[in-house]
Amino acid sequence: MPKQRITKEMIIQAAFETARTDGMEQVLVKSIADKIGCSVQPIYSYCNNMEGLRTEVVKQVRLFLQNYLSAHIDKNDLFRSTGRAYLQFAKEEPHLFKIFVLHQRTGVSSLNDLYRTEANPHIAEFIADTLHIGLSQAKQLHLNMLIYTIGIGTVLSVTTPGISTEDIYMQQESAFEAFLNQSINTEASKK
Repeated sequence: MPKQRITKEMIIQAAFETARTDGMEQVLVKSIADKIGCSVQPIYSYCNNMEGLRTEVVKQVRLFLQNYLSAHIDKNDLFRSTGRAYLQFAKEEPHLFKIFVLHQRTGVSSLNDLYRTEANPHIAEFIADTLHIGLSQAKQLHLNMLIYTIGIGTVLSVTTPGISTEDIYMQQESAFEAFLNQSINTEASKK
């Protein structure tokens, strides 16, 4: 039987699958080699260091998350369904959610920086049009919900056997109503 040719893509995929099932802390040369069924030598020849491989895993996680969200968003209820999809992802893929949330973000020194790097700028326009609020209030509402959803998603991803999804959705909805009322009151007080 001919010897299997190990590729960089195979190594990245094995590292991603390891991270998905066992967490990023288990992305080790030995575990990747075991998953592929090879010695550690091909892993070392393609990866200068584990940090570079983990960066590739984070890229795969972001791509996986984008595809997941696209498949789980209701186009008729974009804003609400996106938040729910993030929470569903946290419940179904807790290791990937933790990797997404906890990976290092460089160049972020304010919440505005975080918003610019993590949010689609057109969503604020959509929120403003849909909820009939100003663009700055829509951005603030979106930022508040982004932070809240990541926080409650983190709780969901680290609890066993897990908080009921309905309880989490109700809590998220309560937060949305509170943040929306705050935006409306802020806008009304400016008039």
